[in-house]
Amino acid sequence: MTQNKQKKDKGDAEKMCNLLSLNEYQKLAKRTSGAGGDDVERRLMVSALGLAGEAGEFANLVKKMTAHGHPLDVEALGDELGDVLWYLAEAASACGLDLSAVGEKNVEKLRKRYPNGFSKERSLNREG
Repeated sequence: MTQNKQKKDKGDAEKMCNLLSLNEYQKLAKRTSGAGGDDVERRLMVSALGLAGEAGEFANLVKKMTAHGHPLDVEALGDELGDVLWYLAEAASACGLDLSAVGEKNVEKLRKRYPNGFSKERSLNREG
């Protein structure tokens, strides 16, 4: 293995160790929450509207790319996905849910639905 390859592999491993878990992100994002106050229903409403708004901004960028010929702007898409993630974390916090647990439950549901990975057949004829 070349020295450059070893350095790259070591750098990739260090980056992996420094990645945030979903629960760590949720905890850090909570620092900037508060628009909904302490009322759970209000926090959920603000989170739902924020999710819809930010997902709409993401979708608009994709629409401009596909329908209007704009170039793919991965940085802008990433920014919007970050905003979606923030509102998702806020919604989970308002419900008293750990974002990691939400993710794990979703992955388990998908494993049951698509045990061998996605298939059109199972998608068309799914049971749950």
